[in-house]
Amino acid sequence: MTKQLRDKEMKFGFDIDDTLINLREHAFHIYNKKLNQNIALEVFHDLTQVEIHEPFGMTAEEGSLMWNNSLEEIYYTDCPPYPNAVEILQELSNQGHEIYYITARPLEHAERTKMWMREQGFPVNDENFFCGMKDQHKVNIIQKLHLDYYFDDKPDVLNTLEDENVKIYVKNQSYNQNLTIPRLKDWFEVKRIMEEISSKNIV
Repeated sequence: MTKQLRDKEMKFGFDIDDTLINLREHAFHIYNKKLNQNIALEVFHDLTQVEIHEPFGMTAEEGSLMWNNSLEEIYYTDCPPYPNAVEILQELSNQGHEIYYITARPLEHAERTKMWMREQGFPVNDENFFCGMKDQHKVNIIQKLHLDYYFDDKPDVLNTLEDENVKIYVKNQSYNQNLTIPRLKDWFEVKRIMEEISSKNIV
């Protein structure tokens, strides 16, 4: 990243699940194993909702129970970060920018989630980690932090932020294709975005 960008410290906010790490797909594999099924990944990629229970023939109530009973395995096993996510956040942190995590994970998972994130290589500052809030609470936190950039996958959160000063990006998922805000398909694209902003600042 260029000197112009390095000289201007900025605040970057990130959702975690399905934004930085491939959680739903990881959970989909776990469901297949637990339920002794072999539902193709193409079915997962065609889902138009966040919840993953329908391909397994579960009701919403059964799906919620399955998810909650599987949280330990879903959260703390080998869920992969998206390609380039760790490296890009490390680079932003090394350049002096502030990294914030704002996640709807239950509050009781905050400490273990921070530990797990650090183990994957994500730069985590305890004071910049916000956990355990519903969508509207996430929006309130984002507003109070006066973030420069925020990245999330959930339409309900991002739609609420469209009129705010924060620059928002949606992490590409099958259930958010209706959003028209800038879309992120690979985390390496953040480097290109920041270089473009730096070039405009120089001009």
